[in-house]
Amino acid sequence: MEPRPDHGETTYEGSGKLTGKRALITGGDSGIGRAAAIAFAREGADVVINHLPEEQSDADEVIALIEAEGRKGISIAGDLREEAFCRRLIEEAVKALGGLDILVNNAARQQTRPSITDITSEDFDATFKTNVYAPFWLTRSALEVLGEGAVIINTASEQAGDPSEDIMDYAMTRAAVLNFTKSLATQLAPRGIRVNAVAPGPFWTPLQASGGATPEKLENFGSTSPFGRPGQPAEIAGLYVAAADPALSYSTGQIFAATGGNRQPA
Repeated sequence: MEPRPDHGETTYEGSGKLTGKRALITGGDSGIGRAAAIAFAREGADVVINHLPEEQSDADEVIALIEAEGRKGISIAGDLREEAFCRRLIEEAVKALGGLDILVNNAARQQTRPSITDITSEDFDATFKTNVYAPFWLTRSALEVLGEGAVIINTASEQAGDPSEDIMDYAMTRAAVLNFTKSLATQLAPRGIRVNAVAPGPFWTPLQASGGATPEKLENFGSTSPFGRPGQPAEIAGLYVAAADPALSYSTGQIFAATGGNRQPA
């Protein structure tokens, strides 16, 4: 991407908030997932990232950054739209890390379409499989190994409460993720497992440049926020750390938003 997003490669400084934790982050090769992976490693966590096979070179960069912090970093390629792979991903992450403390459901699909009539059934299915089915499948499998003190973090969006007309199916999935977060938080609280969501506003990531926004929108992307610019992934990484931080042990079912001053989804 030009300009290249800032994921905190040279700026994020950790303070041991996640020392000894073991995390799985989907979509951890780029964008917000990449920033979260870097932050988690610098906070003391070992990290497995998931990505598509064609994103291996990006994943290798992230693993190198994780290992530079003296932490274990592992990448596992595969398609989250496949239920069998989601189960296998959890199994492989647990085997690689010796357990699992943090699950970050971050990977997403977003494709701009001017009208509902332009959204094919294949498009609709792919978006929901990536953004809704996969977090459900991954979470269901992870609950077989997550214990008291574990955390699940879902990536939502300001689109959940203020949807744009040309990414209708994406916005629908983000609303579903918020409800999933709130329901699951109540369900898992007796087990001592916290569930929170992070809701980004307009962030400069490949989600937009790879078809999530029109070329016209990209030219002025983020200009309608009160800051007048898009956020950089490094500017939201700290919210993922906060959502996972054991010090916030009374925070569950919460929405940690970074919308640049835009409305926070309820």
